[in-house]
Amino acid sequence: MLRRTLLAAPLALLAAPALAQAVAAPLMRTVWTIASSEGVDALAFLGPLSGKPFYADHYPDELAAFKPRLGEETMEALMSLHAEAEAVGGLLWPGLTLIFSGGPDATIEDLLAALDAAETVLEPPFRASVYWDVADWDRFIAGRDRLRLVLTGLRDAGFAAFRNERIAGPAERKTAELTALFSRLDIIAEQERLLGRALEPGIRVELSWFCRPHGVKVQGQRFITHVAASDQIMVLTAAHEILHPPFDMQGPVARACYAVLEADPLFSRILAEKDPGTGYNSLEGILNEDTCQALDQIIQERLGLAFRPPAARWNRADQGMHVLAAGLYGTLMAEGYDRTGGNLEAWMLEAATTGKLSPSRLHAAAARVLEKPVDRLWTTPAAA
Repeated sequence: MLRRTLLAAPLALLAAPALAQAVAAPLMRTVWTIASSEGVDALAFLGPLSGKPFYADHYPDELAAFKPRLGEETMEALMSLHAEAEAVGGLLWPGLTLIFSGGPDATIEDLLAALDAAETVLEPPFRASVYWDVADWDRFIAGRDRLRLVLTGLRDAGFAAFRNERIAGPAERKTAELTALFSRLDIIAEQERLLGRALEPGIRVELSWFCRPHGVKVQGQRFITHVAASDQIMVLTAAHEILHPPFDMQGPVARACYAVLEADPLFSRILAEKDPGTGYNSLEGILNEDTCQALDQIIQERLGLAFRPPAARWNRADQGMHVLAAGLYGTLMAEGYDRTGGNLEAWMLEAATTGKLSPSRLHAAAARVLEKPVDRLWTTPAAA
C-alpha cells in the first residue's frame, strides 16, 4: 500500500489561465463525488492509536480523549496487527482500507459485517482488482479475529459520535467548496492523455479526519484525504492518486523495469538506508509511486497548479528518495511527452529495453532535475 504526503499551498496558485483552459474544454470527462465515511475513519484511526509518532504527533488531543476508552486486550490486538504489517514492509491502516474498500464501509457495523463475510464480500473485488496479493489476503484473514476485536472496541467506545463531533462541520463546508472548484477541472482528461488508456470518469474524494499524514488510493477511482487539506492539495491528490497503478505492477513491462532497476546499486541503497516509515519499501512500491509522481508533476504544470518546482519537491520529500521520479520526469520532458502524451506502458517498456533506465542515463536525467551532482542523488539520512 502506498502513502502520499502533500504539503499545503495557497489556493491563489490555481491560476486563472489554467482554470479558463479547463472551462473551455469541449467535453468534461471528470465526474467528481465528495463524501466521508465513519468506517474509513475508524480504520485510519488505527494509525494514531499505535502511538507511533509518524501518526500520533498529528492527533495528541484525540488520543488523550479516546485512547483511555479502549481496553488492554483491544490495544494488544491492534499492536500485533501493526507489527505483522511492518514485518513485511507494509502500513496497517492503508492496507486494511484497500481491502475493505471493495465492500460496504460507511460505518463500523458495515466493516464488521464485511469482515465476517470476507470470503464472499471482500475477496472477489480484491481478487479482481489490480491490487490483488495473495500474501496480503492471507494476512488479512489470519488477523480477522483480532481485527474484529479492535473494531468492536472502537464501536463500543463511541467512536462514531467522537468522530462526528470533529468532522461534521468541516466536511459540510469543504464539500461545498470543492464542488464549486472541481466542476472546472478535468483531471481525468489529462490522465488519459498521459497514460494512453481510458479511465472511468468518476473520481470519489473521501474526506477523513484521522488519515494524516497519508493520502491513500483504494479500489476504484477513489482516494482518501484529510478534510482540512487545502483545495489545491485536494486537486493535486486527485491528479496523483487516480494514476495508481500506472500499469500492471506484476506484468511484463513492470518486470522489464525491475530487471534494470534491481541491477542499479542506487536503488538498493535507497531501500536499505531510508526510513521504512516513509513507505515504498520495495522496488515495486518505488516504481509504482515514482512513475505516478513524474506524471502528476506534468499534470500540475499543465494545469498551472504546480506548488513546487521539481527540485524543491523531490529533494525534500521522504528523505529525498524519489530519484526515479526525477529521472522519469526529466526524460519524459526532454522527449516532449508532456506535450504529445502517448502510451505510457509502451514508453516504459521502450525505456527499460533501450537503456533509458540504465544508471548512466537515468541518473544524469535525475541530476539535471534535482540540480545536484550525479554522485549525490541519494545521501544516507544518518550521514546527511
